[in-house]
Amino acid sequence: MSHFDISNLEEELKRLEKQTLKEEFWSDNKNTSKILSRIKNIKGKCTEYNTINNEINNLIELCELVELEPDEEIEKDIIKNTKKLEKQVERLEIETLFSGKYDNNNAIVTIHPGAGGTESQDWAEMLYRMYSRWANKKGFEVKELDYLEGEEAGLKSVTFDIIGENAYGYMKCEKGVHRLVRISPFDAGGRRHTSFASVEVLPEITDDIEIDINPDDLRVDTYRASGAGGQHINKTSSAVRITHIPTNIVVACQSERSQIQNRETAMKMLKSKLLDLKEKEQKEKIEDLKGEQKDIAWGSQIRSYVFCPYTMVKDHRTNYEVGNVEAVMNGEIDDFMEEYLRGRSFNP
Repeated sequence: MSHFDISNLEEELKRLEKQTLKEEFWSDNKNTSKILSRIKNIKGKCTEYNTINNEINNLIELCELVELEPDEEIEKDIIKNTKKLEKQVERLEIETLFSGKYDNNNAIVTIHPGAGGTESQDWAEMLYRMYSRWANKKGFEVKELDYLEGEEAGLKSVTFDIIGENAYGYMKCEKGVHRLVRISPFDAGGRRHTSFASVEVLPEITDDIEIDINPDDLRVDTYRASGAGGQHINKTSSAVRITHIPTNIVVACQSERSQIQNRETAMKMLKSKLLDLKEKEQKEKIEDLKGEQKDIAWGSQIRSYVFCPYTMVKDHRTNYEVGNVEAVMNGEIDDFMEEYLRGRSFNP
């Protein structure tokens, strides 16, 4: 764990805690919230590091004891605790890879099916379920913001917020086109189909990030949620759709209880999209200078999920693959994310 710079973190913690003692600290709510959040984050990392460090020292002492006086029970405990410690170290190692500007933020995720009607709409729903299960296993909260049901099955689009520490750091690995190959349950002939769905991931913009939006550039529409009912429908016209006229970006929210709350959430989504657009434009300028070209065609999938004629999930960026498709669809996607993050750390 030598690459985990605990001394720098502890110095930063001391510096931030000194700021909280100043009289003017509590007068700026945005800055206060930002600093307190960072203090909590650093304390968590330091506690985890120190816990692991203590466990390592305990194991070393136990190993030395067993060498002097062999004991089968103690040996079993050493093996068990070593395996547990390996997982803790791996988790801490992954957290050191979250060095992006917004990695610590919540993630706003939108899933759209590709061409193919019911088949791809069902695939989009399957991905939504996969990410929801993954988030639940992580202890994250999933908050549905906007949902448009498919005509026969699945969904036409869904936007949801994954709320938790480093949610964007993890979910940014999933940005791109996902491809499904299976025998379609909607094809009476039992033929094999290929479907696509796109996953868009944006960091939720916190209050301390300033984005100027001219109110005259916005068109705000209110409407009643559509669909067959259940959790995806409101009984009043409280849903809000905001169009940013200069960029033609459209966001919608129907999850909150009131029109005001839906508007506030939709504005957060719009800010995230505008920030992403601004950073993409800057990136394109840089890549133009470098002479780099990237294929962003619909068929350039980042991952394939094959149910038939064999079972396999393969990430085309890292070449990491597993055979247990069912486990992946149940949210076991950490290994794919970690392989991608490790690859990015060597090739930023």
